[in-house]
Amino acid sequence: LNAVRHDREHFHDRVLKDIGVNGVSPKPRKVLQLLRLRQINNATFVKLNKATINMLRIAEPYITWGYPNLKTVREMVYKRGFGRLNDRRVPLSDNSVIEKRLGKLDIICIEDLIHELYTVGPNFKKANNFLWHFKLNTPRGGWRKKTNHYSEGGDFGNREDLINRLLRRMI
Repeated sequence: LNAVRHDREHFHDRVLKDIGVNGVSPKPRKVLQLLRLRQINNATFVKLNKATINMLRIAEPYITWGYPNLKTVREMVYKRGFGRLNDRRVPLSDNSVIEKRLGKLDIICIEDLIHELYTVGPNFKKANNFLWHFKLNTPRGGWRKKTNHYSEGGDFGNREDLINRLLRRMI
């Protein structure tokens, strides 16, 4: 079931960095940079394809990921979303910021942006690059075992749909 789900292009992941980079070998460090995960508790959207799945596997001991639902995506964008305008971090409090940058792609408001991200539409990459990475809090109740895989009772690795619980504790 997992292999089938990973190969479908319309799925996206929410990738979340849960461990620091001190002492990390160069290859996983570069992958974390490419995923725009430079600090602990940063999160970003990733379109799943063969290349990104391989990147997630390389950085697996340092990140956790899964498939967020629409409610979680909406909460993330409304509560923690910032846009990138002239290399500055600007709040998404006004639709004019989104329309100014993404209007020519028919994304004119926050709901259009959320729809594009959730459905992994044709302008997903531009919409995702417009968004600043999400800076989240440490989860309420803390991390369990950061050094163990999620399937072994730890925190890193693929959480599938259970990423929503973790993200709600962090928003």
